[in-house]
Amino acid sequence: SQAAKMKLKHNINPVLLQLINFIVLVYTLVTYIPWYILSGSKQAIAKAKQVKARPVNNKPGGAYRSVNSLHCLASVLYPGCDTLDKVFKYAKTKYKDKKLLGTREILKEEDEIQPSGKVFKKVILGKYTWLSYEDVYIKAVNFGNGLAVLGQQPKTNIAIFCETRAEWMIAAQACFMCNYQLVTLYATLGGPAIVHGLNETEVTTIITSKELMQTKLKEIVSQVPLLRHIITVDGKPTTWSEFPKGVIVHTMASVQAMGAKADIGNKPPCRPVPSDIAVIMYTSGSTGIPKGVMISHCNIIAGITGMAERIPNLGEKDIYIGYLPLAHVLELSAELVCLSHGCRIGYSSPQTLADQSSKIKKGSKGDVTTLKPTLMAAVPEIMDRIYKNVMNKVNEMTSFQRNLFILAYNYKMEQISKGYTTPLCDSLIFRKVRMLLGGKIRILLCGGAPLSAATQRFMNICFCCPVGQGYGLTESAGAGTITEVWDYTTGRVGAPLVCCEIKLMNWEEGGYYNTDKPYPRGEILIGGQNVTVGYYKNEARTRKDFTVDENGQRWLHTGDIGEFHHDGCLKIIDRKKDLVKLQAGEYVSLGKVEAALKNLPLVDNICAYASSFHSYVIGFVVPNQKELAELARKKGFKGTWEEICNSPEMEKEVLKVLAEAAMAANLEKFEIPVKIRLSPDPWTPETGLVTDAFKLKRKELTAFYQMDIDRMYGKNVK
Repeated sequence: SQAAKMKLKHNINPVLLQLINFIVLVYTLVTYIPWYILSGSKQAIAKAKQVKARPVNNKPGGAYRSVNSLHCLASVLYPGCDTLDKVFKYAKTKYKDKKLLGTREILKEEDEIQPSGKVFKKVILGKYTWLSYEDVYIKAVNFGNGLAVLGQQPKTNIAIFCETRAEWMIAAQACFMCNYQLVTLYATLGGPAIVHGLNETEVTTIITSKELMQTKLKEIVSQVPLLRHIITVDGKPTTWSEFPKGVIVHTMASVQAMGAKADIGNKPPCRPVPSDIAVIMYTSGSTGIPKGVMISHCNIIAGITGMAERIPNLGEKDIYIGYLPLAHVLELSAELVCLSHGCRIGYSSPQTLADQSSKIKKGSKGDVTTLKPTLMAAVPEIMDRIYKNVMNKVNEMTSFQRNLFILAYNYKMEQISKGYTTPLCDSLIFRKVRMLLGGKIRILLCGGAPLSAATQRFMNICFCCPVGQGYGLTESAGAGTITEVWDYTTGRVGAPLVCCEIKLMNWEEGGYYNTDKPYPRGEILIGGQNVTVGYYKNEARTRKDFTVDENGQRWLHTGDIGEFHHDGCLKIIDRKKDLVKLQAGEYVSLGKVEAALKNLPLVDNICAYASSFHSYVIGFVVPNQKELAELARKKGFKGTWEEICNSPEMEKEVLKVLAEAAMAANLEKFEIPVKIRLSPDPWTPETGLVTDAFKLKRKELTAFYQMDIDRMYGKNVK
């Protein structure tokens, strides 16, 4: 079974193991009845076995809907709240003095010199200080009025290029109220992509931070001729003499002060209607230049209505930690879900998230330890990192501690697969690991890319909570599917949300048909109010990716291949763009190859590559420094990190490890990489080789490694 494959290996004496297994069996039998009566797990097990979605008709390719919205798709969160400004006003009235947005104060900043001579900035942070719903509402109203004083007109574009922080959400709410179209750009985008987004949307005002203004905007501002106003959210920048004539720099506080004084009594406010554009979200895109996705008020509201339905008991007791880019649809949707349900949002960053994070001074507390969130969203890359770090720590334990952890881990894995819980293991063995994320997490939300079964199961076991794995695109306002909390199966993304329906379309070239047995398969099409308006100033691409059926229903063609299981849950099995036909006619799914090899301790990241002109697969690998250095030591290879990575000898050694793992994962012989290139440098969004959600940018990686591709395919390299 799959569970057996994911179990950890121990080295316990077989006789002792038999004794331990007997004690565990007795313990399980003795505790089962009281646990079954007290924990309410009877309902959870029954719910896990229920059908979660059904096709609306019996025809092949018929749309699947959640059993909770078979007759009518949900589109509104609260009656009458059909635009985002109305949703916030409703929440402000209901939760008035409750805390909403929290930020940690910086007590001290210092430079720490590393042994290598590099200087790392370290911070000591204080408690979270909070703004109430009322505070945020007033700040947003004033900011919106202040922008009007600067000449911003309703239904015109305004850009935000800023890290995830309270001011981002305040600025966004101001734009939603005043019907300004918010253009969002990732803080990690490269110069040309930022210039493209700003010029295509013809913005005259950009909201940013001091750091991004100095590091990114300064260099490109001369290439954005229409820019007139730069607003910094965190106070006055130290120098602004470099800016071209005609560009004025304001602080957010000064714009809010203008708005508070503004006389708008005689001017009727221009409130949005549901079909008005709320956000033009530039996707970091795993292919080509970023596209601006036009998302209307009703798209976002439908999406967050669907998402909120999958989070049980969501409310005022919940605390959400916000650290992913707000320019990503996953984070923006998650925060809007929280804001509309009375939850608190505490802000963080990947550099200050945990006690071990890169910017946190040793001995001081990271954000999760201080905030103790109950809800958290993560992309698979972050979960994979946590998984590898914990497993490295387990390997460093004494033999007794390690075997104890492994026994508890394997025991809990078995119990979870049956739908049971393990309160004793949770409090005795996994409590310490759980504290890495603050100790109070009740649901982990995961999206942005596929999560491996091993990592998902690890999070379930060690953090003692369900992982709500979701599937959605910027083009579907982030909504599509999310697994239910009592569904502990792995590798699936759940049933369609109550706001949308999903159907599978035949893809002949790949050999996927919605008549396939046992499961219908095909390209995933999402339909519903959450399906967005299209791409900004890109009619041709909009027509290609979006269609409207005879009933007026709008459909998004995702390019992903899925299959529906008998209970109505979807599994993503392939991607059209990831499928390459080899010279001999075999089809290779690059994503499948990467998923099989990505979780090896030796691999930090991997990109498989294949060409129709050749008969084998090759790959680029970012090795784990500690693991590869240890492998080099064992093989007697001496040299610097670059020399190890550039060594043909070490490439062969790593290939052996990959081949073993590929065989264990049941990859076909032609799917196993035959040659690889070890990359000494990691792939980060800053390098332009991965997106902000750490998805591979295949086009950029191919261009970057072109000489290596030629070498591995035996072409003459000059």
